[in-house]
Amino acid sequence: LLNINVGGKSFQIAYKVLAQYPITRLGKLALYTDPVKKLQLCDDYLVQKNEYFFDRDPSIFHYIFHFYRSGVLWMMEEMCPSNFVEEIEYWGIHLKYSQRCCRILFEEKQDELNEYLKIEKELEAELEPLESGAQFDGKFLGHFRKMVWNLIENPYSSVPAKIIAVMSSFFVLISIVGMTLSTVEEMKNKTGKLWMEQMEMICAIFFTSEYLMRLISSSSFKNFLRAAFNAIDLVAILPFYIQILFENLEDGDTQYHEELHKVENVSKLGKVLKLIKLMRIFRILKLARHSTGLRAFSFTMRQCYQQVCCLLLFIAMGVFTFSALIHSVEHDVPGTDFTSIPYAWWWAAVSLSTVGYGDTVPDTILGRMVAFVCISFGIILNGMPISILYNKFSDYYAKLKAHEISQ
Repeated sequence: LLNINVGGKSFQIAYKVLAQYPITRLGKLALYTDPVKKLQLCDDYLVQKNEYFFDRDPSIFHYIFHFYRSGVLWMMEEMCPSNFVEEIEYWGIHLKYSQRCCRILFEEKQDELNEYLKIEKELEAELEPLESGAQFDGKFLGHFRKMVWNLIENPYSSVPAKIIAVMSSFFVLISIVGMTLSTVEEMKNKTGKLWMEQMEMICAIFFTSEYLMRLISSSSFKNFLRAAFNAIDLVAILPFYIQILFENLEDGDTQYHEELHKVENVSKLGKVLKLIKLMRIFRILKLARHSTGLRAFSFTMRQCYQQVCCLLLFIAMGVFTFSALIHSVEHDVPGTDFTSIPYAWWWAAVSLSTVGYGDTVPDTILGRMVAFVCISFGIILNGMPISILYNKFSDYYAKLKAHEISQ
């Protein structure tokens, strides 16, 4: 018998049993005749007891001991997969010796643990700034850039930093409200336009100053441009300057081109200006920088993109299927709106979403039966992923909030 001690607990295993598994650590220990090689396989050797000592987990070694006796590696559900894999790799035993049912459950649990650790790491990276204050030590104007960085990126560092964070959210809301009011008919007079332009200029100046402060306090220009939040900040200020540029071009065209060509250019520039002004709506994404809820929602969409894509695929399949069915049973009805399958897409889409505007309805009994099946399918389809998305959103939000509090 081979005497071994694992973490303070003694075991005895026959040499002939260990010799059946020569590639394992204990199999090598039983087969080697060189004492030096044997000592390399264990942590210590007690001469009085002729006992080899291993500084490993004795609770897991019970499963290793059972493997040598029965030839089957058993695994309990409550064991940590990472710890168990580390232990069996140390003893030189492969998972193939386990039963298939145990191995499947173990691998599933291992995948769940790896996914959990991956999400935890990404959640921490979600709130971690791209840079830390320590990165400015020893650099050009390091103290000044660190001070600016704390003001912009670390709202909890001081009272002025909190004020800047509040002002950033305030100017975003003011900008969105201004863009909304600019479309109101009563605000399109000369006074209203002047107020809107002044408000837009003040917001653009603040956003530009904020962007430049972040650029100054960045230690890496390349990493600064790659950051998603910085790209949002750039999109928030570009429409203002592009609008000024196009307005100047419009003035130039009216002076140097013929009258017909002038009108065409003004019309084209007007459409471009409307599109550029509409880009200001993306400023609302700046609120995600200071909103845990928006970050959690964005993180949920990134983590559940497969479920979301699958849902969109099912919706598209439903739209095509039920639009074809409703057209086939309704196209002969006089005055019907289902004159073709593309015309039935809108009806199928609003029915699947259970909105049902009522602007297009079937007239025949068979068509109403198709509509009932379509609505029922939409209820089931929309109900399936909601619970998954909500549970993950609430879980991610709680973890992000806890991480913020711990900082």
